[in-house]
Amino acid sequence: MSGAAAAAPAATNPAYSDAAALGKLMFFDASLSASGRMSCASCHSPSHAYGPPNGLAAQLGGADMHSQGTRAVPSLRYVLNRTPMWSHAQAASLSERLSETDNAPVGGFGWDGRFNRLRDQASFPLFNPNEMANTDPAAVLAKLEHAPYAARFKEVFGQNIFVDRAKAFTQAMYAIERFELEDPSFRPYTSKFDYYLDGKLQLTAQELRGKKLFDNPEGGNCASCHIDQVGADGSHPLFTDFNFQALGVPRNPELRANSDPKYFDMGLCGPLRTDQSSDKSNCGLFKSVSLRNTATRQVFFHNGRFHTLKDALRFYVQRDTNPAKWYPEDAHGKIDKFNDLPVALRVNVDTTDEPLTRKAGERPVWSERDIDDVAAFLATLNDDYVPKPKPTH
Repeated sequence: MSGAAAAAPAATNPAYSDAAALGKLMFFDASLSASGRMSCASCHSPSHAYGPPNGLAAQLGGADMHSQGTRAVPSLRYVLNRTPMWSHAQAASLSERLSETDNAPVGGFGWDGRFNRLRDQASFPLFNPNEMANTDPAAVLAKLEHAPYAARFKEVFGQNIFVDRAKAFTQAMYAIERFELEDPSFRPYTSKFDYYLDGKLQLTAQELRGKKLFDNPEGGNCASCHIDQVGADGSHPLFTDFNFQALGVPRNPELRANSDPKYFDMGLCGPLRTDQSSDKSNCGLFKSVSLRNTATRQVFFHNGRFHTLKDALRFYVQRDTNPAKWYPEDAHGKIDKFNDLPVALRVNVDTTDEPLTRKAGERPVWSERDIDDVAAFLATLNDDYVPKPKPTH
């Protein structure tokens, strides 16, 4: 994708720190990539809730813009300013990084939570050969030194900043972090649901039915991970608890990496994250993403296996009642359930939480009408909702 396709949104100009203003320029600067055609905003499009602007299972990048990534691009909206992060000072091992509720890992940035700071997350695409494909920090700094805002970079961080190459790169990533934290477009809270929480409007009967299905712990049980309750401080929910789950999403043939039958994306266990691979009980776990703006997306789950919201919902409630619908047969004619994990690790997939406890042939917890209702509720989480003015008499 070209950088032109990811132009900065036209909006009121927020008050930025000097670093954040620089970070915004870098976020939209396609010249910082090896191809000269990919910026941060190419995959995290502001007009698509800082998610992908298309339905590709994984985005194309690299020096020639033909290399495919291995995971779907998550939205950057609502996961930046309040995500609990694992810090190295707080924990030296995974056993010390446990949720108080269910002894599961929690927090961090990315599908596998491997980044503790936004600046670390921001640096990864710069060097990923499937994304911006720079060879090293020196290659990025060479581009920064020739950017139209190079003089401004020196004014903010010091005229001799490029002499200390390590410090210059650190400050560049810090600037992107500040933009993501300071720009209100990363957390607008302008959905219909937000207006509903503030008592400014009512949801429709269908949307309320969908919310009830979403909340029901004996049905969809969605709210157990995608929390939709107002916080104790009155804050509006982010629709995630930042925990990790193994849902057994089917293998996606759209991903080129999956053409190798020995390749498996195991989330917390790798291949991108390497520090937790010794704990096999976490293989196949990926972070529960925020569901805000999910109804605007064209790609779902970490491997981009589904391309409509309703299909993602159908899989969730029909995974176990009709596995033949979602998984292929193996060489012996048996349904190859949870086929995107090595056989020995499929025990990690959640089969104990509703609605993932069902058996083949049983009735799913949601009907097609229920799925329509839940989808209608989730659509109330889309930002930029414009309330209808109250009639005047």
